[in-house]
Amino acid sequence: MTIQFLGAAMGATGSEVSPRVEAKRQRRRAEILEAAIQAFREKGYHGTTLEDIAERLGVRNTALYHYFPDKEAILYECHRESLGQVMTLLDDARRHSDSPAEQLRYLIAEHVRVMTETLRGSSLAFEVHSLAPEHQAEIIRERDRYERGLRKVITAGIDSGEFRDVNPKITVFAILGAINWIARWFDPDGTIHSPELGAAFADQLVGGLT
Repeated sequence: MTIQFLGAAMGATGSEVSPRVEAKRQRRRAEILEAAIQAFREKGYHGTTLEDIAERLGVRNTALYHYFPDKEAILYECHRESLGQVMTLLDDARRHSDSPAEQLRYLIAEHVRVMTETLRGSSLAFEVHSLAPEHQAEIIRERDRYERGLRKVITAGIDSGEFRDVNPKITVFAILGAINWIARWFDPDGTIHSPELGAAFADQLVGGLT
């Protein structure tokens, strides 16, 4: 599985539960999120029902309520988990290389991996406005943090002479737009796979800046 729930090890009553019970619960939540992502990719968020998700797991939809109160909560958790993954990439990129160009290449390739492997090409990026207002505000806030991190890398590349003198904000929008658009055409069962796609995107997008 590609998604891991990061919630606290607490039971429904707020009391601590055994590691074994909590591990089982988190595995089940991860399975639900994985099934939901696949359903969202095939039917879209609004076209997917809890019954569709439950059917993929071989359970009744009422079983999902032990983990999520509704479909919106599932969508929110999918966003939260995927954003958590891309946010860690910013620190990983700094450890990967001191070169802004190599950092950006790493970030693009790894973001493509999250899009194609974790999200299975699902169009979650286009469903932010389907979230409840408080969830929407949180996800947009985290998304903006990630965008600012990318802009810092591009600005550093301009200052070091590795990149042309471009507008960092517009450049980030172009990069993220290209990656998010993968959801419109990517087929997880097709002939194009994540590593080669990430490398191709990195070559094209970073190459256009150098």
